[in-house]
Amino acid sequence: MSITQTAAQDASQPTGPAGPAQEAAELLETLAERRHFFRFTLQKLSAEQVGSRPTASQLTLVGLAKHLKDTENDWARFIVEGTAAMALPEGWETDPGFWVDGWRLVGDETLESVLAEWEEVAARTESVVRALPSLDVSHPLPEAPWFTPGATWSARRVLLHLIGEIAQHSGHADIIRESIDGQKTMG
Repeated sequence: MSITQTAAQDASQPTGPAGPAQEAAELLETLAERRHFFRFTLQKLSAEQVGSRPTASQLTLVGLAKHLKDTENDWARFIVEGTAAMALPEGWETDPGFWVDGWRLVGDETLESVLAEWEEVAARTESVVRALPSLDVSHPLPEAPWFTPGATWSARRVLLHLIGEIAQHSGHADIIRESIDGQKTMG
């Protein structure tokens, strides 16, 4: 059973009193739903189609999938390891591969392998969150131009960020998919 199926099954069960476990379950359910909608957008496309750029954007469906998998992996590690999990490699500012390789297939990667890895990442994320004593577990963010200096994020904030990240890129994926074959995820 996939993470998405588990989340959908959990959603049909009666809920108990609201509390930390319920909040974590609801955030994980929402995260699983966002992943499901993104993956739904990729159905029944060829390798050529998922790698195509039918819009003015440089984004591809497979590139978005790889980015989302890597992003979730990094943030799930951050929940456990803190700042060290998000350390940028030395020279990242001038390494074009740092930015490009995270958005394209490299080596023997395929859409199927990326999605299988993402399913493993999703399972780890769920395990990490369910094992937390509280969603208030927090770590300082690493120094990076896109983070507020000195900011700290809780596990809750990380999950909300991941939900937003996947939802935003699902919108990009919808536009790309509609440009490829007219198919829409919703409607």
